[in-house]
This record gives sequence, C-alpha cells and structure tokens, in this order.
Amino acid sequence: FWGGQAAVPFLKDAEVHVRFLVALPLLILAELVVHQRMRPLVQQFLERNLIPLTDLPRFEAAIASAVRLRNSVAAELVLIGLVYGFGIGVVWRYFLTLDATTWYATPGASGPELSLAGFWYWYVSLPLFQFLLLRWYFRLFIWARFLWQVTRIELSLIPTHPDRLGGLSFVSGQVYAFAVLAVAHGALLAGNLANRIFFTGATLTQYKAEIAIMVIFLLCLILAPLLVFAPQLSRAKRTGLREYGTLAERYVREFDTKWLRGGAPTGETLIGSADIQSLADLGNSFSVVQDMRIVPVTRDALLRLAGAALVPLLPLALTMMSLEELLKKLMGVLF
Repeated sequence: FWGGQAAVPFLKDAEVHVRFLVALPLLILAELVVHQRMRPLVQQFLERNLIPLTDLPRFEAAIASAVRLRNSVAAELVLIGLVYGFGIGVVWRYFLTLDATTWYATPGASGPELSLAGFWYWYVSLPLFQFLLLRWYFRLFIWARFLWQVTRIELSLIPTHPDRLGGLSFVSGQVYAFAVLAVAHGALLAGNLANRIFFTGATLTQYKAEIAIMVIFLLCLILAPLLVFAPQLSRAKRTGLREYGTLAERYVREFDTKWLRGGAPTGETLIGSADIQSLADLGNSFSVVQDMRIVPVTRDALLRLAGAALVPLLPLALTMMSLEELLKKLMGVLF
C-alpha cells in the first residue's frame, strides 16, 4: 500500500493526490464562485430592460425550470447510475488505468484486479469524484438550456449600445467565473500525465494532442452556450445598420442642403452651430453599430480560460527542462 512491491505505491501516485487534494476542492470551490456570479447575471436581464414586459412570465418560467433541474433528485440518481455503470465499469476500467501494478490494482486478463484499498478507491472515492464532475457537466447543460430559453424571447437589444453587444456584455463577462472549473480539469489531466511520465517512461510531448483536446473541450463546454445569442445579435445589427443608415442619410442630406447649398437661414453661422456636433455624434453611433459583434465571446476570454486550464500542466514541463530554462522561456513569451 505505502510502497511494497507495487510499481506505483500510494505515496507516489500523483494522479490520486491531485485528483482528491486539488481537483476535488476546486470543483467544490467552483460551485460557490459560479453560484455567486450567476444570480446577479440573471438579474441583469431585468435591470437592463432586455426582457419585454409581455415576456416576463416566460423569463420567470425559464428561471424556475433551471432551478428545478438543479435541485432534481431524479437527475442526481441518474448521474450516480452513470458513474457506476459507465464511468467506473467502462471508462476507468478499460481506458484510464495504468498498465502497471499499483497500490489499488494489478493488471489482469479480464481487467484490473483490485486490492483491499482498491475496493474503497474504486467503489467509494472515485465514484464520489466522478459524480461531482458529472454534476458539473449537468449544470453546464442547465446553464446552456437556460440561455437557449432566454433567446426564445425577442430580447430588446440596442445596436448603439457602447458594449458592442447590444447590452449583452454582462453575459460574456460571466465566463470568467468558470476559470476555477478549467483549472480543475487541467489539474486532473496533469495528475494523469504525471503518472504516465514517472512510471511508464512517457514524455510530455507525447501528449500534445490530449492537452489540445482538453483545452478545446473546455472552451467549447464553457463558451459554446453563448453562441445561442448570435442569431438575435446578428438580426439586431442588420436592423441597426438599416435604420441608422437611413437616419444618417436623411441627416447628411439636410446638412448638405443647409451648409453646402446655401440653405442656412440668414445670419446663422456654422461656427457655434450644434449641427457639426450632431453630425459627429451620428457618425459615432453608426460606427458603434458597424462594430457590433454577433458572438458574445472575446479573445480575452479564450486566452484566460485556456491559460487557466494549462497552468496545472506547467510543473510537468520540468520533466523536460530545468526550472531556469522554463522561466527563461516564460519570460520570453510574456515580455
């Protein structure tokens, strides 16, 4: 158990320690962080008058539906069934266990043969962790479903809103709350790769594809739900360009007639006239509409979430180079 004849003794099993001492607390912490951020987000739809009064019952129904799903005992029982039936019985048994003797199991013809400690790990500790992880995926599904239900309502988007998202920038800003979840996933992968590097002779570069897949998976998991706003944002932008284009056309023609074709009243001078400022303001408003984004996902969000997922993997770089070399490379990238 502590050392013995096992190729991977308990004290040296990096994956287990990272899973339960790092990733598990992070999953729990992420729940607190996201919960604190999501309640004000939902309120923002109302405070910004994005929901028409006639559609308030539909919006409140979407909130109630999300809360019911979050508190559903039946859903959690299904998750437990998935953990024991698929997570432990298939994925872990055939795809994630090391092909070496460990403190919890030894390789066998029909699958891993568990030790006494392995039974507790396999049927209690590991299922608990997988349940929390699956519950997170389920809550992300609830979040995506809620956003989709909100987009079934015709939102009152303003094309000239300075956030270039019709007033929806608060939604894209909430993705940062999921950074803790991204770190937990990165730690989980780092622990798994650490065991393979330390005990099977693998190198970090062998797992570039796995690392890339993990980052892409997380970005899609967290950011993809925001894409449901794209149709309404695109429609609002087209409408704004048409309406403000028509308004600008009318104004500049009147401005041209008045100040360039001799239509100004006798005695009225251009200097001090508010017409120039109005023309500039109209131009700025039209530029805002032109710059309006149709996807509420920013480059900054992509980089921060990807960085959060990759941070736990940095210590593994020390298996390929010294700390001094690693710091030099990081300084070169940053500066």
